[in-house]
Amino acid sequence: MGLITVVKGGIVEVRVGNARYLSPSQFAIWIPQGIGHTSYMRRSVSYCSVTISRERAELFPERPCLIEVSDLTSAIAETIKHNGITIPETEQDIRLAEVMFDQLLTAKQYSRFIPSTTDTLIQPIIDAFEKDPADAMTLTEWANKLHTTERTVARQCLSELGMSFTEWRSRVRFVQALTLLKQGKQVKEVALPLGSTRVHRLSPCLKSMQTVPQSNISNKAHCRDNDVGTYKKRQQNAVFNA
Repeated sequence: MGLITVVKGGIVEVRVGNARYLSPSQFAIWIPQGIGHTSYMRRSVSYCSVTISRERAELFPERPCLIEVSDLTSAIAETIKHNGITIPETEQDIRLAEVMFDQLLTAKQYSRFIPSTTDTLIQPIIDAFEKDPADAMTLTEWANKLHTTERTVARQCLSELGMSFTEWRSRVRFVQALTLLKQGKQVKEVALPLGSTRVHRLSPCLKSMQTVPQSNISNKAHCRDNDVGTYKKRQQNAVFNA
């Protein structure tokens, strides 16, 4: 079975293998079956975790990804939390689970994650960008601030984050851009605060990091035994943890 964690307030940090990733607010993180992971939050976070049955999990990507959360999905997640639902047993709860499943399955999916680390050299950089994604400090400036060399910081970024400082920073800004756009901001309003002086670059950047949404799944998404949405007399595989 797979796991989807819908994050509404704050950031959930997820460890997949030897890497840590940050899942932003207003997005869900998908973890396929068989992929070991742990998750924790640095601050208080509002979230809802949903276990997806094996058959339906096959309709989602084979690798972890971010899933854009619609207002409807967010509202259902809040209802689940408020009502303390752990397994959908009543017809009403089952309908909620079905709608949430369909919403998540057809939502936009993004392959980009933000790796994190507790490394003492890189941690100050991570903290600074969490507070201000538009931070314009260069790698050289960070090296000077951390009393080390640019080469050392660059090497540590590759070692701890699995990518260059520039690539990591672009991912931070990408996720922040998604959040702001989802709040109704225009591309121009998003680009300038995040340090993008050329607005026309932002849309292609977002498109390049966005994967193709699932399609043609209407015939596969109907209720089946042992799936999310089966009735009480059948085995339930949707488990909600808030």
